[in-house]
Amino acid sequence: MKLALKIDAATFHGTLAGVPRLVEVLRKSGAQATFCFNLGPDHGGRMLGTLLAASRKGASALSRHGLATLLYGTLLPGPDIGRRCADILRGVRDAGFDTGVQGWDGAAWQRRVERAAPAWIERQMQRAVARYRDIFGQAPRAHAAAGWQTSAHALRLTQRLGFGFASDTRGTHPFVPVWNGEVTLCPQLPVTLPALDELLGQEGCDVGNVHERLLALTAQAPATGHVFSLQADLALALQPAVEKLLEGWRQQGYEIVSLGNLYESIDASRLPRHALVRGPVGGRAGSLVLQGPEFLATKP
Repeated sequence: MKLALKIDAATFHGTLAGVPRLVEVLRKSGAQATFCFNLGPDHGGRMLGTLLAASRKGASALSRHGLATLLYGTLLPGPDIGRRCADILRGVRDAGFDTGVQGWDGAAWQRRVERAAPAWIERQMQRAVARYRDIFGQAPRAHAAAGWQTSAHALRLTQRLGFGFASDTRGTHPFVPVWNGEVTLCPQLPVTLPALDELLGQEGCDVGNVHERLLALTAQAPATGHVFSLQADLALALQPAVEKLLEGWRQQGYEIVSLGNLYESIDASRLPRHALVRGPVGGRAGSLVLQGPEFLATKP
């Protein structure tokens, strides 16, 4: 049984402070993961409403992200994460963990990609890939779109830019994505479990028991495994919950792996094709890109 762990390092604070802490926690537990980085500016202040929503669900936005993050891109200039944290990013690789691309400017991506022109999307993705090459000396293999937001052209580019697989969506099992009848031959490994911040504040779920809610959801393992997404910012505020999760998953019999390891364990040539749809996810504002029904499935 495999459970792939995807770490989203979207902010300067999360990359600078949360990523090294998570590397330490994961190494102590013997767990693997794929760290996906926002490689350009941190403009988190432009997503202030989304960040502040966490404070209504049991976790203070200020304690999670720091005051500066809430102001970057508005009252404060956004720091260039890839440039200022390059040594930390290479340190993740040197510690034995997989790395991937979340994007260039994650705040702009989440606001604009649904309706953005292809040229804007291409510039964002090409800049992220170029920065990744500058830092790591090789092309990225994994793509994980910020906020589970994508579009037809972004999906085309995951294939054109040479990504081996992506985790841009929410769903139940690995699949080949189809957008309005157009197939993209870059498999999706969708996030199958709710994120910690989505559970906090729901039906009595708090920082002390959020791990129990997730472990209840993973008690029965699907044949294709699970994918769990964790924000690096949460490593500081919710480290005890993360440690309890890792131990609980070990006790349930899971091997905690990277996205690449999960991908290598499946036969990509036999993956089903699924349409993509937009819809809500409990505990998160707005609509996300979701795994929809199987494309052209034969009815019984």
